[in-house]
Amino acid sequence: MNRILKQLLAHGPPDASSLNRFVHSHRFPLVDRQGVTFVYAGQADAVYLRCWVSGLPAAIPLERHGESLLWTTHMTLPEGSRIEYKLQVEAGGHSELIVDPLNRVQAADPFGANSVCRAYGYQRPEWTRAKAERRGRLESFSVASQAFEQSRDIRVYLPARYRPSRRYGLLIVHDGLDYLRYAAFATVLDNLIERLEIEPLIVAFTQSPDRLNEYAGDDRHARFVAEEIPAALADHLPLIDTPRARGLMGASFGGVATLHAAWRYPQRFGRLLLQSGSFAFSDLGHHQRGPVFDPVVRFVNAFRINPGMPAERIYQSCGIYESLIYENRSMAPLLSAQGIDVRFEEARDAHNWENWRDRLRSGLSWLFPGPLWMVYE
Repeated sequence: MNRILKQLLAHGPPDASSLNRFVHSHRFPLVDRQGVTFVYAGQADAVYLRCWVSGLPAAIPLERHGESLLWTTHMTLPEGSRIEYKLQVEAGGHSELIVDPLNRVQAADPFGANSVCRAYGYQRPEWTRAKAERRGRLESFSVASQAFEQSRDIRVYLPARYRPSRRYGLLIVHDGLDYLRYAAFATVLDNLIERLEIEPLIVAFTQSPDRLNEYAGDDRHARFVAEEIPAALADHLPLIDTPRARGLMGASFGGVATLHAAWRYPQRFGRLLLQSGSFAFSDLGHHQRGPVFDPVVRFVNAFRINPGMPAERIYQSCGIYESLIYENRSMAPLLSAQGIDVRFEEARDAHNWENWRDRLRSGLSWLFPGPLWMVYE
């Protein structure tokens, strides 16, 4: 039990006044080297912790201390871990899923917000906060796609000190608007470029209106990102036209779309960044992830039989608290066996945008090193 909580409970369950002083004088959840103690203070029939950690029960009950309003549960978390969670509060026949009212740290995603638990030793990387003196700018482009028979809007990042007289590498980002909103991607680029950790890049952020289909091994989408986006941008921007200067990246289904496009169009992308790729496969002809994964499984099964050479260098990352960790671990040696230069990083986190944000420095600086990192290569 956490030391602070032990002190509160030294003389039995707290009365309302003691509990009020307790919750107003500490930060929650309570964190120490042994783990994390989650706390809820309020009237309820039952309270459950819901966190997205593979291998743990979907709902972990909090224990009520006597007849007091105090509910707690303890979780052992390795140092440096970070997880997202909600509390399920049941009272009077009603059940509500809420962010932790005692925890001000939250993370947003396309579905809303979650509370964030930062275990002992975790700190948000300082390069994810707005620090750069000079910032790049975002411009809107429209790409007339023959593959989709419609125009698609994309956002394009031009680095600070952008000059039309020099040429730049190109990175294309799946779920790009989400990366901008939830992973501070523009801020990360500003900081890493200013610190000379990555080369100045032009970055195209594309967002699919039908990602579960278009990102699941769709040849139309592969043509869109491999041929149509680069060609459209090359008409307006000074791009280096070599595979080594061109990258593609994505997370989850975006990781599948990245690998699929590079596989279908070899020698178009020299650099891939794959984050928590949904690389579901089945050696026995069936899988347990539902019908939405059927086209993914068909692609990944085909890729595992004939990987080819989708890129020269690939950075992979995945959280150890994700259900996808096995698939990602198995992909890394398969890629390496093709002669691809692979760097695989496991994080003490789960399937979420801030996990992917926290890996951007190591991924981008290895794929597109600036003068600072090139000294050490």
